[in-house]
Amino acid sequence: MSMKIRLARGGSKKRPFYRIVAADSRMPRDGRFIEKLGTYNPLLPKDSEDRVKMDMDRIKHWLGHGAKPTDRIARMLEAAGVLPKTERNNPKKAELGTKAKERLEAKAAKSEEAAAEAPAEEAAAEAPAEEAAAEAPAEEASGDNKEAAAT
Repeated sequence: MSMKIRLARGGSKKRPFYRIVAADSRMPRDGRFIEKLGTYNPLLPKDSEDRVKMDMDRIKHWLGHGAKPTDRIARMLEAAGVLPKTERNNPKKAELGTKAKERLEAKAAKSEEAAAEAPAEEAAAEAPAEEAAAEAPAEEASGDNKEAAAT
């Protein structure tokens, strides 16, 4: 019989509460267990004493009998000093998913198109601006003449 030390979820919807249990690995997560070894309340602050409560003697007993802790329980036991700290490396954690990659590529293609169109638009925008600048002094001069004629 392969044993696990794992979390069994309790509590209501949106209000999780976990029991730390020793259970047969073939049993469901919240199903039958052999012994309750402690509790974990993730809603409490991280520095609270009541967040994680474990019966260390019984946990050591089950570890001695070959029970394997799950990842989350192993981290709790490492923090308590029961297990040695292990180095974890997950290089794929920061990698984007397929849809995010597609969105990023589409955004890059769109910006490249906009950058290619921008120089053509700037050249077209500069030519009318120069014409408007040339026309502006002529209008001012003709406006002065109209004012003089009106007086």
